[in-house]
Amino acid sequence: MIVLPAIPDNVKTAPVKRSFHLGRDTISGLSAFGAQVPVFVESYLRTWTPYRSFWNYEDGCVWTGALALYEATADQALLDFVRSEAGLRITPEGGIPSFDPSEYNIDGVQAGRVLAPLFRLTGEARYRQAMDTQFVQLESHPRTQSGNYWHKQIYPHQVWLDGLYMAQPFQTQYALAAGRPELFADTVRQFLHVEKVLKDPKTGLCYHGWDESRAERWANPETGCSPCFWGRAMGWWVMALADVYELSAGLDEAGRAEIARLLRDTATALMAARSPAGLWWQVLGQGSRDGNYEEVSASLMIAYALMKGARLGVLSVDCATAGRHALNTLCARFVTPSALDGICGVAGLGNTPYRDGSFAYYLSEKITPNDPKGVAALLMALAEGLRSS
Repeated sequence: MIVLPAIPDNVKTAPVKRSFHLGRDTISGLSAFGAQVPVFVESYLRTWTPYRSFWNYEDGCVWTGALALYEATADQALLDFVRSEAGLRITPEGGIPSFDPSEYNIDGVQAGRVLAPLFRLTGEARYRQAMDTQFVQLESHPRTQSGNYWHKQIYPHQVWLDGLYMAQPFQTQYALAAGRPELFADTVRQFLHVEKVLKDPKTGLCYHGWDESRAERWANPETGCSPCFWGRAMGWWVMALADVYELSAGLDEAGRAEIARLLRDTATALMAARSPAGLWWQVLGQGSRDGNYEEVSASLMIAYALMKGARLGVLSVDCATAGRHALNTLCARFVTPSALDGICGVAGLGNTPYRDGSFAYYLSEKITPNDPKGVAALLMALAEGLRSS
């Protein structure tokens, strides 16, 4: 089922959906990134409308971002927002009525990220039970012959970088909650296989997608890889690495060391791929080509991961500095009281009309102000910026 998004272009004029007010200390902290930043955050969350009527990653990313900002500020309004909105989707018994595991869409797992922290913060058993409901999909989700989850049932034999962020942080949380350390070992194997098949040895960047069957027109007949390094795909990938490293504390240290190595290697490649302004392009590695632009969601995701990786002791101070510089630049250039601009609304591979993964294709996708993928990344990056200040 395809549901078109209804994203307000201007949160100032969008209908007010709830009473939502950031605390004074939060407003003061966010103002360090620009006076317009707390105004936008407060307005966006006050007028926020679910992206889709069913359990989905766009809403899940916003909830994840709001929880990250709560963890950084202890602002009760942010926790109440997530409890109210995510809680509406979960029954007292831990069911998720709008979630269909048999669809086998890896994107649908991401919203489960909020369940473990909500259980920890509220003590409500339904959130722990909902983790079991969410994991049902991964128990039987189709895999490539090499062991990675398919991106979606409608994209057989394909692995996209996006999918690592959608599934693996939740799987890591579940490994701890359910006492199943073998799930984290599986997570590590999936990351390592992506490195093997999708990483370009020259740049250290990863291609957007891989088709094990080589059946897709976008797939290189020799490698199975798509043609380009899409900025937001690298953002999903590096956020997944940073989050899994943090969430896996207490699990296998050898596996965590591999995740840390991947995070360091990826950070090195991304530091070399910056624009002159210290941001990241819609198509990485081709910044000088006409039409390419500094894409906001990718830049915020990467800034978040660089700052977080440094806070966790995996990345260098230079990475933290680069992430903070990017966040400051993005807030100054793209955040207004009513909008976060410069976000590529959507991009993918295959399907109808056919998306061939070319440079021209990525440049053809529309820029969508206030798209939740960009706003969620802003909330996450602001949380890391506050923690490092």
